[in-house]
Amino acid sequence: MDTWNTVIYYWPELVVSLKETAIMMSISLLFCLVIGLLLGVYLYLVNPSQKSYNPLIYYSLNFFITLIRSFPYLLLVVTLIPVTRMVVGRAFGPIPAAVPLSLVAIAIFARLVEQVLLDLPESTQQLADSLGVTRWQLIWHFLLVEARSGIVLAFTTTTVSLVSYSTVMGIVGGGGIGDFAIRYGYQRYEYGIMYVAIVWMIASVFVIQLGGNALARKIDKRK
Repeated sequence: MDTWNTVIYYWPELVVSLKETAIMMSISLLFCLVIGLLLGVYLYLVNPSQKSYNPLIYYSLNFFITLIRSFPYLLLVVTLIPVTRMVVGRAFGPIPAAVPLSLVAIAIFARLVEQVLLDLPESTQQLADSLGVTRWQLIWHFLLVEARSGIVLAFTTTTVSLVSYSTVMGIVGGGGIGDFAIRYGYQRYEYGIMYVAIVWMIASVFVIQLGGNALARKIDKRK
């Protein structure tokens, strides 16, 4: 069969793999946005450059994030199988696959959020101090407002990274587009199928990046 007929033949499996990728990505990005954002802001608040600097908390969190980001991802997934089974009840499928993906996404996004906040001009903190705002007001009305464009770009970068990480999950039974490319493309010598999956992933990254860039420009209050 030519590539087009092969794609049609494997279309049901392709649709299933796209759904599996969508499930694991959606769950991971939800946890990433909520927990990662909170963790990133907290890292900024206890950073050595801030008045509320707390060395024990900061360096503990810093060690945890650095450890997760530096851990080889495939080995991390395998290492977390007992934890995944304890949390979800099983270790295979797109939902269990979201556990290690969420952990990595949170670590990446938290670090990027911290860096974005550290890059804010000192005048932002000085203005907040002069007005005597509470910590919550500082976060909600100053930090997140001033850094919103950078945070959107940080979330976009994290999402793009997760597209790549999600392709690994098929090796441990997580399914997804990467698993489809390996099982139906590489292992069956249907290289056209594998290239279709690769093109889909590349196109997804381009769409995500362009959408994130456009949104960041639109909400950038410096313009």
